[in-house]
Amino acid sequence: MTRRPPLSDDDEINAFRQALQAAGVRRLPSNQADPGKPKKDGSAHAVRRQAAVEANTLQANGRTSDGRVEAVRPSEYLEFSVPDLPWRTLNQLKRGQTPWQAGLDLHGYTLEEARIELESFLRESAGQGLRCVLVVHGKAWGTTADYPVLKSHTNTWLREWPRVLAFCSAIDMDGGTGAVYVLLRKPGR
Repeated sequence: MTRRPPLSDDDEINAFRQALQAAGVRRLPSNQADPGKPKKDGSAHAVRRQAAVEANTLQANGRTSDGRVEAVRPSEYLEFSVPDLPWRTLNQLKRGQTPWQAGLDLHGYTLEEARIELESFLRESAGQGLRCVLVVHGKAWGTTADYPVLKSHTNTWLREWPRVLAFCSAIDMDGGTGAVYVLLRKPGR
């Protein structure tokens, strides 16, 4: 078997172009895709953008919102994970096999105080490089709502926090469905 001498870069490019031409491939007139739909009205986009900017300036400085919160039942099991979290890691968290290194009890706080405390706790925990923490939210019904307010809001807030990889309801020994284990992203990732 004889080997052909290696082609220079210009020769390779020309050979590639000739192969494409021989295969019937032709250059596109534009480098933008045509989805076949009319272009969207830019004014509607501008209105939505302005509304988002106004809502953002009215919102508190924290990362969590008090927007629409999905009500959960007192005994409902909470679970969340980012899509690329390994199954084994989530399974260990669910079984209580990931030791938690710090805890926060939200009992006795108003909704706004609880939000501020949770944000501060998560920020400090992530800053200290903690991997897993426990947040006790309780299961008590709200005085003005027919669902557990702190539990429902904690469920929503933790999903919004960027350093949270996963959370799930704790095992009975650590509070059961009245608490969650929170797995935090490792520093620098």
